[in-house]
Amino acid sequence: MKLALPPLPYALDALEPHLSRRTLAAHYGQHHAAYVDKTRSLIEGTALESASLEEIVFSSAEQADRTLFNTAAQAWNHAFYWRSMRPGGGGEAHGPIAQLIEDGFSSHTAFCQEFTATAGDQFGSGWAWLVLEDDRLRITATSNAETPLVRMRVPLLVIDVWEHAYYLDYQHKRPDYIAAFLTHLVDWEFANHNLRLAPGGRAQAPLERASAVHGG
Repeated sequence: MKLALPPLPYALDALEPHLSRRTLAAHYGQHHAAYVDKTRSLIEGTALESASLEEIVFSSAEQADRTLFNTAAQAWNHAFYWRSMRPGGGGEAHGPIAQLIEDGFSSHTAFCQEFTATAGDQFGSGWAWLVLEDDRLRITATSNAETPLVRMRVPLLVIDVWEHAYYLDYQHKRPDYIAAFLTHLVDWEFANHNLRLAPGGRAQAPLERASAVHGG
């Protein structure tokens, strides 16, 4: 099966007014699509041609030439980001993730404060993640294409803090974008889904289990 751009889990305008159709059309239709296309071209005719996206990310993570890893990891990160949001999302966590947030951060408010600080302080391009590590929740940031998927952590949620993720709607006001994500967009059901699939501290393609990432 050839790698294909996965469909968005909602319409392009479904996250308005917090993320506009214009932003999603550019971010998903151009940036994400370009990473998938480049990854597909790089693996064509190689042993990875029929591999899953996660297998490609893992296989390329330690290569001296970072070209394949950068494109494949960006394709994976973006697909995970879309699933981390939903129309009518945001607000207080619920389900099993809520208790882990209470245990790890003392309160939902404290979690939001730490997540906001981590995402806001990430210098330049990158991501802020909620991950499961050693049976506890942690908030971590990665630069460029880096992903906790290859660092023995289970990713649960992510926000993209590359400028193209928010600049058309928020200009330089990254804190406003982060606040909108937490208040109106974050999908706690997706976090709970990934938590249920967490196999003892090692990420094993929670995105792939949640939704198909390959097409014919």
